[in-house]
Amino acid sequence: MTAKFEIPKPDKELIDKANKVKKAYLNNCQADDLQRKKAINYMADALLNNTEKILEANNSDVKSAESKGISSSLISRLRLSKDKLNLGIEGVRKVGQLDDPLGEIQINKELSEGLILQRKTVPIGVIGVIFESRPDAVMQISSLAIRSGNGLILKGGSEANHTNIALVNALKDGLKNSEINEDTICLLTNRKDSMSLLNLENDINLIIPRGSNELVRFIQENTKIPVLGHADGICHIYVDNEVDIDLAIRVSLDSKIQYPAACNAIETLLIHKDIAKEFLNKAIPMFKAKDVKLKGDKISQSFGVKFSANNEDWKTEYLDKVLSVKIVEKLDDAILHIQKFGSKHTDGIITKNDKNAKKFMNLVDSAGVFHNCSTRFADGFRFGFGAEVGISTQSMPPRGPVGLEGLVTYKYFLTGEGQIVEDFSSGKQIFTHRDL
Repeated sequence: MTAKFEIPKPDKELIDKANKVKKAYLNNCQADDLQRKKAINYMADALLNNTEKILEANNSDVKSAESKGISSSLISRLRLSKDKLNLGIEGVRKVGQLDDPLGEIQINKELSEGLILQRKTVPIGVIGVIFESRPDAVMQISSLAIRSGNGLILKGGSEANHTNIALVNALKDGLKNSEINEDTICLLTNRKDSMSLLNLENDINLIIPRGSNELVRFIQENTKIPVLGHADGICHIYVDNEVDIDLAIRVSLDSKIQYPAACNAIETLLIHKDIAKEFLNKAIPMFKAKDVKLKGDKISQSFGVKFSANNEDWKTEYLDKVLSVKIVEKLDDAILHIQKFGSKHTDGIITKNDKNAKKFMNLVDSAGVFHNCSTRFADGFRFGFGAEVGISTQSMPPRGPVGLEGLVTYKYFLTGEGQIVEDFSSGKQIFTHRDL
């Protein structure tokens, strides 16, 4: 797909902002572990102290969005309750408690006497994050960026402008009390900047989009900057024939309704034909009680599913209380369906048969493959990462929920005593390649 319009070149103001972040990043990446930890705690304190302002700003954004008829799934992501804000602040503090991701020696090798090679983890640089209706992402990403020594340019959706500004102001207030430059974090607030930053390949090292599949694909197709993210979250659960029906219903319900607007909520339920009737007889009333609309194939409709599903449903990310249902002949058919329609995000199997579980988890090529548990666990906070910058469905790392480890790269450090390659070519010196 080609963009319908030319991506605008960044103006002087945007270039100046990016340079300011880059300069601040160079300060941040030299800060030691304790300095970065303290900065994280100051940021959390400032968020807590500004709770009232943040919630007032969010209430204003939500009311405005509702008046414009924005979809319920986007409103759900936009709304920032006090509990949700406190959970975000807790996540910020947990990031501060994580091990230092920088300076880890991955390789320590003597190439020859007095010639030492080390590979160490280092920050990526300046990270640009474009997101929609997710103000809590501001807290998550900012804490991870500071902890990993990176600079950060944020661009949220206009529907969350007031909330994002309140959050970033609080975070910057926190950094003022630390040894980390507050300019390490920059918030952009107009649409032109969000497009123009796609042309800042000399200033931004990585772009992370968080939002609709249309947003992610647009960014992937219109920038030279490396992009980390996922377009769709089409997640599945397969209910095997060897199964505890009640357990399967409980897990399937949670995977759909715990937070339907999340990318790790299931969109399709695959059920083995041998237990489909029994499962659906029990499950349909429970899904109905939670206002979930079930859309099924002909067999599932014969077992009571009210609405009809077609091929478009199998590849649709509803982000709402809608669930597709398909009956399959065997495990292999479930795997083939996921391979055809899945988005390599998160897929699960409910079964008592460990052999079937192992086969499913080995053959389904998704970032997360789960056995007998909700797909909603596919989350950086729940994985113990403190927070996440997003979820990556690419095959190359980082993959799945991306925490600190996804915001560092590595360099090779070679230290010698005047060695030259000619001496090794002539045989005057030899390589030892000895691990230290």
